[in-house]
Amino acid sequence: MPDHNASAAFNTANPHALATILEASETRSIIAASDIFDINGMKLWARNQPVSHDLQRKLMDRSLQKPLETCLMAEDGITPKRLKDALMMLIDGEGVLTPLLRPHANALLTGVGDVRLHPVAQLLLSAVEAARPAAYHHALHAMAMAGAIMDARRADRHAIALAMTAGLLHDVGEMYISPEFGEADAANTLEVETYRQLVVHPHIGKLLLSQLTDYPKDVVRAVAEHHERLDGSGYPYRLTGDRLSELGKLLSATEEALAALRIHGATLHHASVALRVVPGEFDEHLAGPLAAAARVVAPLQARQSAEDLMHALSQLDFSLQGAMNRLTLMLPEQPSENLQRAAQLCHHLLHKLRQGWNESGLWGPSAIGIDQIGEAEAVQDALRSRLAQIERMARLAAGSLSADEQDSLDAFCAALVMDD
Repeated sequence: MPDHNASAAFNTANPHALATILEASETRSIIAASDIFDINGMKLWARNQPVSHDLQRKLMDRSLQKPLETCLMAEDGITPKRLKDALMMLIDGEGVLTPLLRPHANALLTGVGDVRLHPVAQLLLSAVEAARPAAYHHALHAMAMAGAIMDARRADRHAIALAMTAGLLHDVGEMYISPEFGEADAANTLEVETYRQLVVHPHIGKLLLSQLTDYPKDVVRAVAEHHERLDGSGYPYRLTGDRLSELGKLLSATEEALAALRIHGATLHHASVALRVVPGEFDEHLAGPLAAAARVVAPLQARQSAEDLMHALSQLDFSLQGAMNRLTLMLPEQPSENLQRAAQLCHHLLHKLRQGWNESGLWGPSAIGIDQIGEAEAVQDALRSRLAQIERMARLAAGSLSADEQDSLDAFCAALVMDD
């Protein structure tokens, strides 16, 4: 078992996690599994006592003998049976994931039975299920998709269970940041400061699982890597290639596929395109099961006419080229290390985006047939989401700049904006 005192990260109650637990306690039975003491030995809460807002007041600015998460339990929270029932609803329903999950039903139902709910994980998942249901459903979807992809690749029972466990737990760190950051739409509406807060949640999840639970190291590492990308454009560590674990690559692809499905009317076609549109972002083998599942669903329906699509694609091309041109003008003769780092990252990301554009064939209007407009729109959506992410990555990499350098960065970022 890990040493709960190995780090000071959890020696005080995180206000956001505590607020979620207290909100959940209004509809769930959450009690103290043991007496809660502060670092000086003062008893703050008695064993078996239900949590309430009085606990929040007593914990304020107090260092604890044991992390709060290890002292609480959800009596009527998430159970293995409830996980299995939720998975069966995804498999048997008519949701967007059903065509992917149904062929792997047996492996998934076996796998969910092998998913172990550590008491800390059970507490946090139960709190999220009650207080942030959208986040809990996302965890279920990630669990199911990761398991289906692993089974499609003929993985064994143990590997499928690990993948499903990692998928279920991948966003556990979001509970430790403000809900306004964790619930933002990362693909579209996320502001730069929100993004700056959000990028820490994989690291928080890693700390939480490594210090407060005994989950396998492969699961902990994958949770830390679930927003990384093979080409180094992910976060929080900007890992590349073989520096990512196999399970981390799976979670990264799963996260991106699920993000693509947030677009209104999106189908597995969009998820498949999202994993293939920019070469080198994700393990190409992981897109295969999604592409295969997409082939059995209805063809994509176009949202716009061919003429409107070509106009939108011209705007996208203009934004890409404008950003590339602005990038060459952004650096003064002697740029700061911060600005130079941001410029290098932007050059890398724009180059990859241009590569994806070129390989898509969208630059040639004659290459798009009337029956391909829907697929072209899916590619357009994926490329536009990447373009929006470049500004956030640039500002995050740049950090503090002088006024003149900030003006240069602002001018570059303005070239990334696409008017609808």
